[in-house]
Amino acid sequence: MLQIEDKVISLDLLEEKFSCNLENCKGACCVVGDAGAPLEEEETKLIEEIFPRLVPFLSARAVDSVKKQGVYVIDSDGDKVTPLLDDKECVYAIFENGIARCAIEKAYNEGVISFQKPVSCHLYPLRIKKYRDFFALNYERWHFCDSAVKKGKTLGLPLYRFCQSPLERKFGKEFYQKLGHAAEHLKKQGR
Repeated sequence: MLQIEDKVISLDLLEEKFSCNLENCKGACCVVGDAGAPLEEEETKLIEEIFPRLVPFLSARAVDSVKKQGVYVIDSDGDKVTPLLDDKECVYAIFENGIARCAIEKAYNEGVISFQKPVSCHLYPLRIKKYRDFFALNYERWHFCDSAVKKGKTLGLPLYRFCQSPLERKFGKEFYQKLGHAAEHLKKQGR
């Protein structure tokens, strides 16, 4: 483990290689799991606000599901998460050429909204848990990401570098620079 400021970081973020390979996994992270994507409090408010602009990007079933469940639900741990459609994929997942993608991100990319997507989705497969005095940053391993690990190894791309944009979005550029310096320091020590 490594600590930078109030973040406790698994060394996996620095040592493991990763680069999404959507052609192989088909966006399984939007489909597999027992709950939706974790949401921060301000994200729930944003999604409520932008939902009418998301409707054209969603299936009628997804829109009906949100109308019944709400734009977020509370999971078994008491956390706010995106709703699931038929207890499977995230209600905001859309399928293009057999690949699950995010309707929120598509709306963002098309300039319809200014919210990119939930930061937990942007960070995936990195998971952040907020405790009273610190954040824990861990690598969540799933078998469907095996091709992403292989691709990351081929590219020599550490997980923290793959997640640069969302890490900077969540914690700022200064934190990311400190993380990079820590990675370089560990590398020089032979780790």
